[in-house]
Amino acid sequence: MDDVDRLRRALESWERGELDKALARAAESRAEFRTASGLPLQRLYTPLDLPGFDYLEELGFPGQFPFTRGVHPTMYRGRPWTMRQYAGFGTAEETNRRFRYLLDQGQTGLSVAFDLPTQVGYDSDHPMAEGEVGRVGVAIDCLDDMAVLFDGIPLDRVSTSMTINAPAIVLLAMYVAVAESQGVEAAGLSGTVQNDILKEYVARGTYIFPPRPSMRLVTDIFRHCSVHLPEWNTISISGYHIREAGATAVQEVAFTLANGIAYVEAAREAGLDVDVFAPRLSFFFAAHSDFFEEVAKFRAARRLWAGIMRDRFGASKPRSWMLRFHTQTSGSTLTAQQPDNNVVRVALQALAAVLGGTQSLHTNSRDEALALPSEESVRIALRTQQIIALESGVVGSADPLGGSYLVEKLTRDIVAEALAYIERIDALGGAVAAIERGYLQDEIHRSAYRAQRELEEGSRKVVGVNCYHTGEDEATAGMELLRVDPEVERRQCERLAALRRNRDAGAVARAIANLERAARDPAAGLFVPVLEAVRVRATLGEICGVLREVFGEYEASTGMRGGG
Repeated sequence: MDDVDRLRRALESWERGELDKALARAAESRAEFRTASGLPLQRLYTPLDLPGFDYLEELGFPGQFPFTRGVHPTMYRGRPWTMRQYAGFGTAEETNRRFRYLLDQGQTGLSVAFDLPTQVGYDSDHPMAEGEVGRVGVAIDCLDDMAVLFDGIPLDRVSTSMTINAPAIVLLAMYVAVAESQGVEAAGLSGTVQNDILKEYVARGTYIFPPRPSMRLVTDIFRHCSVHLPEWNTISISGYHIREAGATAVQEVAFTLANGIAYVEAAREAGLDVDVFAPRLSFFFAAHSDFFEEVAKFRAARRLWAGIMRDRFGASKPRSWMLRFHTQTSGSTLTAQQPDNNVVRVALQALAAVLGGTQSLHTNSRDEALALPSEESVRIALRTQQIIALESGVVGSADPLGGSYLVEKLTRDIVAEALAYIERIDALGGAVAAIERGYLQDEIHRSAYRAQRELEEGSRKVVGVNCYHTGEDEATAGMELLRVDPEVERRQCERLAALRRNRDAGAVARAIANLERAARDPAAGLFVPVLEAVRVRATLGEICGVLREVFGEYEASTGMRGGG
């Protein structure tokens, strides 16, 4: 009798004996146990649930294909993940103070939140910006604002992530120009620009231009950075916003990687060598509360991307196969009711991200369902990461849940389900075509509707929302909330007016004309003309305005714009 038969017989004996006795004493819940994505959960997992499991093919070793167990051989024993709290509100001065505070508290990287007008390419004094300046992030209209934002922060020693998409080329150019003023060469800069426009059409809504000219801007950043900013991550392909819009964990992996495939294909069509730009691709995922599914999700994404890059695109360098990612705990799971409960949710989600092998992590603050996070709440969120890193012991071993029958089965299931989605998207002509047809959007809407129904019917429990109420005012009791001063908008507009009066208007006009000529030439690069316009104090709105004239604006038949 071989080991498999012995195990099967032993399992059957256990089920007829111990399990039946236990069920006779106390029956299990009649509810069907599934993950948040709907994957079935068994009572018990054994090696019988992993037929044909090949350790080297499915797991391997950390730092080695297929990278299921992590992208670095020593993982966190060599260096902890980057603790990068997302921050930005009001003016550049206010956000600079928050950045300095976080760095003083032990944060190891910066992450910039821009306000909604900045995200969609409008200056603060544009009619479309009224009432939104500085609300969901910092207002950045020009190079001078960016210089204030990073005043006193050495850009050659701090890694910066910028959550900006449609006008990413403009904000990155501003960052490069600020570094120049500090005496820092572009080659010495490290960080990430999100630059992921496809998920904006799918889930978030802060788009400006139609998909195809937008892809030109994306690949132009790839091209410029491959030569001039070799340590810069040129894109953060984001599943986070897809998940926050209502996607399941499986859809988050599938749609994010499908978008990644589209970016790689666009870059190759633009004549770029995959092994030159692929090592600077990065990803951004959400961490939700279904603990083991989230751990498995991160592992599955790494395994899938390694195969895609090696086998589909023929990348030859191991660094081109690596899926490196930032994680943010889930904003959509935070509740206004009993907001202190969010501290526990965030801790569990952060631990799932770490056990899943993230390279960078943002932990949400307990009060974000109510307002922009207060200084106290931000400190608690950062301390959550520090306690995990320094007190939990989970950093001592790479992929400590590797080999768990449950985790390996979930990892395998997510790989299979995500691959099936990617094949359907390929059949539609790829991610861009699937987005234009509304396929990804419709799938997310269905998942979001199903989750909301489960919440309202009570089959999905959320503590403090549909169970365990306290019967008191649970939202803001005893909590100091951060409010953005309404005067921020007036002061920002005054600063912008002064800039326009005092700059060299002729130099601005020449730079804008040069940018327009480049935009009308499909073969021309755009980063250098944008950088030249930024240097002479052309504003974000002026630069995006001329691109609007050339490229047009995208209008979706359904959807919404959002911040965060």
